[in-house]
Formats: sequence, C-alpha cells, structure tokens
Amino acid sequence: MKHRLNLELRHLKTLQAIEQCGNLVEAARRLCLTQSALSHQVKDLEERTGMPLFIRKTRPLQFTTAGLRLLALAEEVLPSIKKTELELIQMAGGQSGRLNIAIECHSCYQWLMPTIGEYRQHWPEVEMDFASGFNFAPLPALARGQLDLVVTSDPMDLAGIEYIPLFKFEMLLAIAQSHPLKHKRFVMPEDLKSETVITYPVEQARLTLFKEFLDPLSVEPLSVRTAELTLMMLQLVASQRGVSALPNWALSEFLDKRHVAAVPLGPDGLWSTLYAAIRAEQREQPYIAQFIATAKDTCFDNLSGIVPAEASAVY
Repeated sequence: MKHRLNLELRHLKTLQAIEQCGNLVEAARRLCLTQSALSHQVKDLEERTGMPLFIRKTRPLQFTTAGLRLLALAEEVLPSIKKTELELIQMAGGQSGRLNIAIECHSCYQWLMPTIGEYRQHWPEVEMDFASGFNFAPLPALARGQLDLVVTSDPMDLAGIEYIPLFKFEMLLAIAQSHPLKHKRFVMPEDLKSETVITYPVEQARLTLFKEFLDPLSVEPLSVRTAELTLMMLQLVASQRGVSALPNWALSEFLDKRHVAAVPLGPDGLWSTLYAAIRAEQREQPYIAQFIATAKDTCFDNLSGIVPAEASAVY
C-alpha cells in the first residue's frame, strides 16, 4: 500500500507541541486548537506515514520509532525556519529602536530574563530599559509615550492602548504547610475574614484577589500587609505571618519543595490574564512585535500551569 507523505509544517509543530506538553490536551491548548482538531491532525499524519506515531495510553505520551524520527526532523527544521523568519523581518526594516518596559508583577522576572536573553540574540541594536510598576502608574505613562510596553494583568481603558494577551493563569492562595485551610478543596471569600493578606504594594482595587474575589461579596480580610518581592511574600507565608494570592506558575517551585502549600480560590478557581500593553500605533513595529512573540514562546517553555489566552483586545 502506497502512503502519501507530503509533510507540512503544521505536522511538525504538532509533534513538537505534543512532545513538550506530554499529552494531547495540553498540546491542543498550546496550539490554540480543539482536542478534536489536534487528534484529526495526528490521525492524518499517521495515515500519511502508514505507521502509528505514539504508544497509546502512556503518560506522558511516548513516541514510536517513526514518531521519534519525525520529531527529530521537527527539532531540526523548525528552529531554522524561525531564524530565517527573524532575518527576513530584520531585512524589511525596524532593526533598531527603543523598548522601555515596565513590569507590574515582580514574579514576571521568572520568565522575563530568558525572554530578554533570547531576544537580544536577534535584536542587539534595540535599546532596552526596565522599570517597576509599583512606584508610578505605568499604563498612563505608556499612553504619554514615556514607555513602550507594559506587562500587566490589570488593563485600563485608555485611548490608543492595545492589550495583547500573553497567557491565562490561575491565582492560588499560598498558605503555610500547617495552615488549617490546607485541607479544604478550595477557599471562599469568608475564609479570609480572619486572615492577614500579603500583597504587592499596589492599590487593592487593582488586585485580582480583591477586585474579583473579595470585593463582590464585600468581604475584607483581618488585615493587609505589603511586600515588593515575591520571595519575601512567600517567606512571610511560610512563617505563618499571613496568606497571599499568587500566580500558579510563580508558586510551582515553592510548592514542589514543600516550602508552602496552596489552595484554589473558589470552586472554579480564580483566573487572570497577563497582557503586553502597547500603543496601537506601534503594534506593527517589527522589534516590538518580535519581543511579544518571543515572550509568548518563552512563557510556555518555562512556566507550568498556564494556558493560551484569547485573541488580542483593544480598550
């Protein structure tokens, strides 16, 4: 029986995503496909090759010999295509410029550093600078042209500002290992009435925990204290000085080492989206568009528990 190969890039990208994610469900999310569409792609590729590519019912999903050969091809070809695409973008112009970035969440540095390292290899002529978003209002500064990009999970309705989703993540309540709430499947707003909540030093109205979890039911914690660094917040949590709502990806390392425990907020979890905010007029600037693309790739390579976000939003 003859088999039609005609391999396509989408096939290679699918195999790479499955290898990186370990299962079809997460791979489908990574590729922004339904699980049905991804399964159809796999079936189509297996029909083209005439061989199974995976050993079914294995966790994580294991590749057959044929699957491993195609995966090796993907790992050889896809980086070369990405490199060529970058070179063509640079040839088209926009190799240099200014990229002043403000970060509203200190835990973002967990993936921002590798993003910068990767970006710098291809855009060495771009002048970069960074600022914390705690001591001033970065989004109005972006609108005034004082900044070029703001990483935020709290969009504001500002004329000319566009918000490009990087990923969605779940906020978890970090608690001490000995905390009584550890044994609950999830916590409700009332559970925090007797707790000291540790937050970043920003207005409570801008914090997801208050804006979407406590304030709608008019619940206030016993007290609130602030800390600028995620590590300091977790040290306070571990020493039973309070609890803190933090992104699941920022907590994963500390949960693995059992320094702290974590509980979901509400029966459906408390989800948020991290955005790259830019001025709409600059969206087509190659060096800005490529920084956002690099950030997205780096996030999914380095962070656990995140999922793709919806299409871009303009406020």
